[in-house]
Amino acid sequence: MNAVLSVAILGLGLSALYALASLGIVLIYRGSGVINFAQGAVGLCAAYIWFELHINQGWGYPTALLMAVAAAAAVGALIQIGLMRRLRSASSLARTIATLGLLISLQALVILRYGTNVNVVPSALPTGAWTIGDVTFPQDRVILISIAFALSAGLWWIYRFTDFGRATSAVAEDQTLSAAVGVSPDVVATVNWALGCGLAALAAILVAPIITLQASSMTTLVLAALAAALIAQFRSFPVAFISSVAMGVGQTILTRYTTQPGLAAAAPFLVIVVVMIVRGQAVPLRDHVLARLPAVGTGRLRPPLVLAGVVGTIVLANLSSDAWIQSYGATFALSLFMLSFVVLIGYVGQISLAQWPLAGFGAWVTGRLVASQGVPLLPAIVIGILATVALGVVIALPALRARGIKLAIVTLGLGTALELMLFQNSTYTGGLSGTAVQLEIAGWNFDAGTHPDRYLFVTFGAFVLAAISVTNMRRGLVGRRMLAVRTNERAAAALGIGVRSVKLYGFAVAAGIAALGAMLFSFAVGIVDYTEFSSFHSILYTCLAFVGGIGFITGPLLGSPLAPGTVGTQFGTVVLSGLATYMSLIGGVVLILSVLLNQDGIAKDLATSARQLSSRLGPRRQPRQSAVRRRLAEDSADGASRTRTRVRPSTLAVDRLSVRYGDAVVVDDVSLAVRPGQVIGLIGPNGAGKTTLLDAVTGFTRIASGRVTLNDDDMTRCSPVSRARTGVSRAFQSLELFEDLTALENIVAATDPTSRSCYLRDLVHPAPLKFSAGVLDAIREFQLEQDLDRLASELPYGRRRLLAIARAVANGPSVLLLDEPAAGLSGEETRELATVVRRLARDWGMAILLIEHDVEFVLETCDELVVLNFGRVISRGAPSEVRGDPAVVAAYLGGETKVQSPSKEVRR
Repeated sequence: MNAVLSVAILGLGLSALYALASLGIVLIYRGSGVINFAQGAVGLCAAYIWFELHINQGWGYPTALLMAVAAAAAVGALIQIGLMRRLRSASSLARTIATLGLLISLQALVILRYGTNVNVVPSALPTGAWTIGDVTFPQDRVILISIAFALSAGLWWIYRFTDFGRATSAVAEDQTLSAAVGVSPDVVATVNWALGCGLAALAAILVAPIITLQASSMTTLVLAALAAALIAQFRSFPVAFISSVAMGVGQTILTRYTTQPGLAAAAPFLVIVVVMIVRGQAVPLRDHVLARLPAVGTGRLRPPLVLAGVVGTIVLANLSSDAWIQSYGATFALSLFMLSFVVLIGYVGQISLAQWPLAGFGAWVTGRLVASQGVPLLPAIVIGILATVALGVVIALPALRARGIKLAIVTLGLGTALELMLFQNSTYTGGLSGTAVQLEIAGWNFDAGTHPDRYLFVTFGAFVLAAISVTNMRRGLVGRRMLAVRTNERAAAALGIGVRSVKLYGFAVAAGIAALGAMLFSFAVGIVDYTEFSSFHSILYTCLAFVGGIGFITGPLLGSPLAPGTVGTQFGTVVLSGLATYMSLIGGVVLILSVLLNQDGIAKDLATSARQLSSRLGPRRQPRQSAVRRRLAEDSADGASRTRTRVRPSTLAVDRLSVRYGDAVVVDDVSLAVRPGQVIGLIGPNGAGKTTLLDAVTGFTRIASGRVTLNDDDMTRCSPVSRARTGVSRAFQSLELFEDLTALENIVAATDPTSRSCYLRDLVHPAPLKFSAGVLDAIREFQLEQDLDRLASELPYGRRRLLAIARAVANGPSVLLLDEPAAGLSGEETRELATVVRRLARDWGMAILLIEHDVEFVLETCDELVVLNFGRVISRGAPSEVRGDPAVVAAYLGGETKVQSPSKEVRR
């Protein structure tokens, strides 16, 4: 027992590093809402500033320490003022990419100056020990953890009891409101960035004597502090400290008592996965912020461009030297790998930082099968791809409960764990000399060293085939599902789109593409060094895909030349001597500029310029009339009135339903029923629980007690997707449109078949856009004929509101739930909408439950009103009766109401 305790005490040094770094991460997040992935790189730079001043220049330790911490704080302030302030309204992806660009740039600067050698530095702390009984306490570890504890306690007190702490909390809650009361969000964010980066510097300098000073290891170690910050929900200093101590001590004990290489180092990253699985939400909550992601291409296949690429590749193969040809082939191979980002991040919106280690797993499986088992290359490649697809699905499981930046942290943890446990273990990777793999199929060798022209043709052909499959997928039903999930998971689930299936499929396809690209890239010269499949390279390639255009097929081709080993490196070596050495730094700087100037990527600008040039130089062509427009025109020309098919009649019943958030009862014992052809109005003051009730009915909020039935079939435990597929549809108060889709695609998305055969079919031959009679009827009812080809994001608010309702109606649901459908509409539009709602109930046979604050709209539209106040029904009856109910009048005007004694109408 004493031996275990002694080992645990040794882990206090690592705990102090994690604690100080995580405190800094929490500080920055609380002040600016940004998770700083460059925290370790800032600390690394500060540690080398201290190293330069103290060790190389002979400055005193305290002076060098103060100068290094001050420099880091200044860098933090400059990051906020020069970069993050300009990205305040940018997506979380853009801000994350910006901090990753800082990480790449700062680490590249350190490597250029000091290399990757390990530097052993002396400690200014006492190196003796205190002994209590049989247990030894190293003095430096005790002092370090004491410093971390004191800072944690001090920060907790400052941010809880001081004006600055309260100002930081106010800014984190609402920047606009804080600015209105005189609190400057920019000043608060700048101070927190400076303090956070100063803590990173202090952590790196104090712990460097224990863990040594090395460019690559420091960044990886501090990334583990993200686990502690995540457990603390990026808010609590005490929780971050306690979590850091637990992880540092646990990691040290694992190092001492386990024989599995890399397990101890990977432990913090595995903790991240467990935390997110436990805490995550399968469906985002109502207050989930919908961030704008980079633009996506149309997926239109242009055969002339493909032909031009083929001709160009043949010309390059015949005119260039072997070195240049090999660099072209490497560029296409890496572009093939980066195409996986287009699928996963561009189309599905899942920010994964594990793609390169994941692809490395496929290369490892294939390489070891060829080298140690003698399996021919082609079947080994197939097995490697299938194995990677399976692992990709496993990595996708946390994505079912995490999204956005938290998903990025989870995948970074998984990728780092794979790197530490597999790729850095020479026992598994063929020893120090690596794994020998010859690119040869049936005696035909296409090794990049001996046959660079063949290697170029193979990599180009693989990229083209994969790109065609991805464009097919984008144009098909699967592409619509992906963009729906990427834009708004809640709305997708409410339409019956299988959000989980789409995510798993996206991870699987991206994994297969990434594996093939990684194999062709790493097998090029015959010897595979698996240590190259690091999380740092994964971050670099993710960022370069962003620069090229992460939503466009051509984006990887534009971003990959900035990566080491590609045509950019060859250009830097031959044309500009010595430039290749600076490729990582150049890539980081270009990335930061790209985030500031062009978040949609180079490909978007090129596509826009090509369109503009074509419109100026080419002959003007009349736009083709779409199939849906032809059908609408034909029906209009016939002049005959169509008989609408009535929906399947169903009755929605809510029986004594209650919803609780902790101790707060938000919906209390509510019962109601909505029958076919009936319009029920749900009204009440703000905060009465109306939208929460709709969330509970549609499966987006957990029900504490009670039942929801459709035709006596219990739906209480059904998912939102299952409820939508049984005939319950919803239009949201906040619209929740698919902004990246056209108005027509938004409507069609509600009627797309739910079969899974499209997941394979669309890769080869996407089915044309199909529309049912319900789609045509919805377009006519809401007069959207002129808006069909416009993106949802381009429509004015009133048209967007009507589009949201039309989408909910298109599939012919039995029950329609409308949340403030008249909000933002003009008086004339409101009156027209009231007529449409009555027609949906009368002619279509829908059962309609609506929430609305417009009294005239409610009185004109509804057959019955149900009034909520503080989550309870206080009145129920015909509009004329409820309008004069004293309990209703008091609830709206603020008078006293005894909700325990509802009016007689409630008991009906």
